[in-house]
Amino acid sequence: MGKPAGRRWIVVALAAVLAVGAAAAVLHRVLAPAEVSTVARSGYPPAAATPQVGVIGRLPVAPLVVDGRLRVYAGTRQVYADQPADRKHRVTPFWSYRRWPAKVDGVLADGTTLVSRWSDGKLVALDARTGRVAWRAEGPEPGMVPEPRRTYASTVWDPGGLYVARAADGRAMLVAAGAGQLDGYDLADGRRLWRVDRERGCIGAAGTTATGEVLGLFACDGPETVEFRDAATGAVRSRWRPPDAPDEFVLTPVGCREGRSGCRGLRISPPGDGTGRGWLVGPGAPVAAPALDGADAELDGERVVGTSAGVVTGRSARTGEELWRRADLGPVRIIAVEPGRVHLLTVRRDLVTLDPVTGAERSRFALNVGHDGIGWTPGRAYATGGYVAVERLRERASPDDDDQAYFLMAEPVLLAAT
Repeated sequence: MGKPAGRRWIVVALAAVLAVGAAAAVLHRVLAPAEVSTVARSGYPPAAATPQVGVIGRLPVAPLVVDGRLRVYAGTRQVYADQPADRKHRVTPFWSYRRWPAKVDGVLADGTTLVSRWSDGKLVALDARTGRVAWRAEGPEPGMVPEPRRTYASTVWDPGGLYVARAADGRAMLVAAGAGQLDGYDLADGRRLWRVDRERGCIGAAGTTATGEVLGLFACDGPETVEFRDAATGAVRSRWRPPDAPDEFVLTPVGCREGRSGCRGLRISPPGDGTGRGWLVGPGAPVAAPALDGADAELDGERVVGTSAGVVTGRSARTGEELWRRADLGPVRIIAVEPGRVHLLTVRRDLVTLDPVTGAERSRFALNVGHDGIGWTPGRAYATGGYVAVERLRERASPDDDDQAYFLMAEPVLLAAT
């Protein structure tokens, strides 16, 4: 004899409620915000011996070399590290940090402190030695940025809106810039030191100077102006407009310690113009540096290295006086600069590293591995501590191409030691 109709409906309704509850629990576990930190299970690697000069190997993603011991990478929702820095291939992560559903927007390293910014504005600092979270802070949400390509080179080599500056007493400050907002933090513990809120597009940051200032553009009323803020307090130290500058211009920091932090110069260019005028920044108003004019010149301290018509020259940044000349390299392109080294790429894809003070050759070798050949074009490049990493693009690659047509191969990044 069957169950009464009323009891059957009660059972069916109860089963439906339980099913919906179970599904909701599963969805909550899958979709709820989450953080997964997998810390290092072994000790911090010892300081690496000087790596052998030459190409180390090829990688599928762009490495950020930290402390000369680790390589840090970014993914859509992950920051992770492997080691040692001079290993030929990428290997199992030394540590890993993930967040959901936010995406990685930028990664910056200063010493053994690694700061990541996420699409929801969250700032997370990791101890690079262990992968443990050192601090978390609320920051400005990043503005609209292009989706990074699969190497994530823009994320780790040029993290727009993340900069480090040092005060006169040696304290390190983190500067985070978002749409209409600038925040300053103590890098040691993540304490917010100051905040500036303005209308979107009114203020912005382009980098920091070697004298502890935030370098940016101010366009709240009238023509654009270069603005210098104290990185420790957020207070405006000065505003300056270059002579004969157009109402709108592009500000590019140059001569930086790493990335766009600790810069000693800037270049002012009209929109869409790849040339521009060079200036030195420091105490007082910027000083004209004609040797920095044009896009084929780079700054290292008080020296400008330039390339023109197959000749490489070193000049005084202040006077323009020629200090040395190299006419034996043929047509070359400066792909990266770091303190004490300027890295050039020849048409035969030789990587030549010069001392910017004397022009002396520190190293020279073919930027090639295995049977890959030299039929490629350099993309983004990065240098620190004598390491150089370069993206290899197909010779006819266009910015509109997808990654398959854009990059030379599945492992397009070459890592070398100079």
